[in-house]
Amino acid sequence: MAAATAAGATAAAAAISLFAYYLLLHKSGSKFPWSRTTGASGRRTRRKGLVEAIGNTPLIRINSLSDATGCEILGKAEFLNPGGSVKDRVAVKIIEEALKSGDLVCGGVVTEGSAGSTAISLATVAPAYGCRCHVVIPDDAAVEKSQIIEALGAIVERVRPVSITHRDHFVNIARRRALEANIASTQIESNDRQTNGSAYVKTKMLHTKQTNGSAHANTELSSTGKYCPISDSKGGFFADQFENLANYRAHYEWTGPEIWEQTKGTIHAFVAAAGTGGTIAGVSRYLKEKNRNVQCFLMDPPGSGLFNKVTRGVMYTKEEAEGKRLKNPFDTITEGIGINRVTRNFMMAELDGAYRGTDREAVEMSRFLLRKDGLFLGSSSAMNCVGAARVAQDLGPGHTIVTILCDSGMRHLSKFFNDEYLANHGLTPTATGLEFLDQ
Repeated sequence: MAAATAAGATAAAAAISLFAYYLLLHKSGSKFPWSRTTGASGRRTRRKGLVEAIGNTPLIRINSLSDATGCEILGKAEFLNPGGSVKDRVAVKIIEEALKSGDLVCGGVVTEGSAGSTAISLATVAPAYGCRCHVVIPDDAAVEKSQIIEALGAIVERVRPVSITHRDHFVNIARRRALEANIASTQIESNDRQTNGSAYVKTKMLHTKQTNGSAHANTELSSTGKYCPISDSKGGFFADQFENLANYRAHYEWTGPEIWEQTKGTIHAFVAAAGTGGTIAGVSRYLKEKNRNVQCFLMDPPGSGLFNKVTRGVMYTKEEAEGKRLKNPFDTITEGIGINRVTRNFMMAELDGAYRGTDREAVEMSRFLLRKDGLFLGSSSAMNCVGAARVAQDLGPGHTIVTILCDSGMRHLSKFFNDEYLANHGLTPTATGLEFLDQ
């Protein structure tokens, strides 16, 4: 427990340092044309406070990979967002659209099922909009993620991992929590009205409307009441990052334009892994609209079926082939990427192909980049860099390749950067260079 607490404290302190570094980058110029952008279509002037600092992240040259391949390999440094990941953009877009539509009101609770990054981003952003956050997270996710979410003031439920078809999958539980919050809101209001002598409570709680897959109880009541883990006085909204197309729109309207502007349109290829599919869908579609010759690729981790979906049109993993289907799905050390279903967000992607990576490649790449570039990256970021190196090898020298540095290693201390954990899984890094890419 002491080690876990120390890890959480280290992660929090490091996050503050990263944010300070981010602000420094914004105040200083750079001689590289891809290091920063100036306006992102005016979005920075429309938001104030904390959310103004989200986006407009620098696009940095990954020197070691660029020098080794003869390509310009650039990483969009999303770990420099205030919440520490690319999911800050998604959190902002989901909440803003929900508030605009009326599916969420100020004072309401945003619920989400997340392996960590989106949960942290929602917990970071929600208070800036006057909302609360309730997160359901699988208990095999790195413990420091739960610690960070709790420190941010959100309610955290850790549950056992089960199939998405199970009613107690963390996403399905989060959906129920939103509905429960709406029911509790109406009950509180009804009690208040009765206490005040009101004989009639006007409500539309006889049905629940689904907006982007979210459970939102439509009610005309204003309310008061004390917040509790499964309820809020002003109702709940299920963020539904996997199926809510606000996820895709965040990257189509925001991340993609930044990349295009920062590379001055000289980009040849984009590569990224997918979990919800929002990032790769939004960025790929925007870049393709700007230039059909930009090639966009998926980088898929072990156990995910998206590689086969892109390359063969069939959604399955080799472990699930006829006669070889495992009782339990294949596990991977990476978090937040890989999936065995096609989400609404992923369906928006425009891809030219896909690569499959391994856990060992991700671990080795993370240590290589730390030694050579000083980049302390999380598991999904490391896998993305493996993908960028693969694309560079196939395209040859002279190309500009962009990937996403989703988050830092700060929230991966107990697993991905834990020597004992890696040793137990036969993943102790041994490479001195990039020879692991040739295996």
